[in-house]
Amino acid sequence: MPVRQLPEQVVNRIAAGEVVERPASVVKELVENAIDAGASRIDVFTDGGGRRRIGITDDGSGMTAKDLALAVERHATSKLDDEDLLQIRTLGFRGEALPSIGSVARLSITTRHAGEPHAWALTVEGGAKSEIMPAALAHGTRVEVNDLFYATPARLKFLKTDRTEAEAIREVVRRLAMARPDVAFTLAGEERAPVTWAAALPGAAGRLTRLGDILGAEFRSHAIEVHAEREGVVVSGYAAAPALTKANALGQYLFVNGRPVRDKLILGAVRAAYSDYLPRDRHPVLALFVTLDPREVDANVHPAKTEVRFRNAGLVRALIVHGLKEGLAREGRRTAANSGESALSSFRPAFTPRPASWDWRASPSAPVAPMPSFDGAAAPAFSERAQAAFDVGAPSADVRFETQPVSDLVDRPLGAARTQIHETYIVSQTRDGLIIVDQHAAHERIVYERLKASLAANGVQRQILLIPEIVEMDEATVERLLERSDELTSFGLAIESFGHGAVAVRETPSLLGKTNAGGLLRDLSEHMAEWDEALPLERRLMHVAATMACHGSVRAGRRLRPEEMNALLREMEETPNSGQCNHGRPTYVELKLSDVEKLFGRR
Repeated sequence: MPVRQLPEQVVNRIAAGEVVERPASVVKELVENAIDAGASRIDVFTDGGGRRRIGITDDGSGMTAKDLALAVERHATSKLDDEDLLQIRTLGFRGEALPSIGSVARLSITTRHAGEPHAWALTVEGGAKSEIMPAALAHGTRVEVNDLFYATPARLKFLKTDRTEAEAIREVVRRLAMARPDVAFTLAGEERAPVTWAAALPGAAGRLTRLGDILGAEFRSHAIEVHAEREGVVVSGYAAAPALTKANALGQYLFVNGRPVRDKLILGAVRAAYSDYLPRDRHPVLALFVTLDPREVDANVHPAKTEVRFRNAGLVRALIVHGLKEGLAREGRRTAANSGESALSSFRPAFTPRPASWDWRASPSAPVAPMPSFDGAAAPAFSERAQAAFDVGAPSADVRFETQPVSDLVDRPLGAARTQIHETYIVSQTRDGLIIVDQHAAHERIVYERLKASLAANGVQRQILLIPEIVEMDEATVERLLERSDELTSFGLAIESFGHGAVAVRETPSLLGKTNAGGLLRDLSEHMAEWDEALPLERRLMHVAATMACHGSVRAGRRLRPEEMNALLREMEETPNSGQCNHGRPTYVELKLSDVEKLFGRR
């Protein structure tokens, strides 16, 4: 077959296949044009999930008649001052959006420039351009796209339901609204009630206001400010505390020079920064903005401009990890589930009111609660047998009569220990509320941070076992452990082969005290089975440290003395990231006195 030049309409439709994947792609391109035109307000309307109609109205600078005629031609753009593709400071620059849309739909543009006496209008249907006509419009630009893909009906078969396409449009507008909090957005359509995001004040406060409007009040209450800067690269934004997570990474919004992107490098950096805080199956919620010189990033690697390539990818990754870790460490104590809202919602009245006609004497078998006197003793009017029905056991430890004064301790962030219940939870009193601490999760974080600090300083101190402990496992597990023996030794766990299907443990970390070496090795082997060589050595070592910390911490079910409970609280106050354990679970919850009073109708 001979080589031939493709007709212009065919070329435009091929280009449309790259730029216009679905109605959301059209909305993205048109809204980006409005932002580049300096709009302060953008209204988006859709019908039929964008398949039947898309309308974008803005109050930007508009176009002259001459510019309008060129705007629908291929590779015509007003967003490049010269031919230098390394100095891209706008969202759009390829000059393919409008001609691509016009080649597969019915496109109409009405625009008015400040220097023009009136507005001008132009239509493009299936690639056929009309004459420019005078029109009526106060200012800005109005773009309407009707019957999307009518010129390429085969593409319609690949679209999803109207509701799904409308949700994709909503997500596109949400991302662009996050990137530009100074611009007011309205999103309306037959598929949804109108949503308006008012323009926010400049600066970090305005950005958080816009993020809260879009991501919800829960994100705003959990938001931690992130900022890191080096060599002209700035990483800023807000990340939610580990108490707020999702089951997938869809709650992670990333922007580079104001452009919403999906970048594996940035997602990997986020995962690394949160690795000490979240379970493996949970993902953080955040919005990060990377700002750098346009010459240091290539935005021209994808037709839809959703991917970028950094000149110094290592610097960007390091800044993201540093900024997130610094923010999480700074707000480490607040990252616990301190709001108590979820805890309060689980409280319900523990009794059902009796009818007024009910007579307790008519039901002798019904238990009767003892009436407590002021000093806590049961009222003498009830028999010991009746009282026994309510004897559920005293708390594990009671420090109400502790001789040590607690007036100073209640002013500490985690208060003064009052009791231990179920040999698992410590209840402490603060000046304005109460705190419930999971003793195992709290001590696990403390041991983990000690292991990390010891490793960074001069290595983990070891204790030599008088009699090596022999642990029998299957041969594959033994081989897996022995392959990583050097990494385990760096944490003070020295192992060696002991025949077929067994290892000998000769040294253990001193911080762990007496530990179950068999259980520890089995847990470590399970983690190692999921590793690959792409996982950095540092992350592998932190996995080892986290597993060791879990085995070396105070177990649930251990009764603690009052001084041990208070000592644990004081250590938590001095330990970084003590708001959650190594697996991402909260170490404590706090209930304010005002919340408790609401439960009893005092407020």
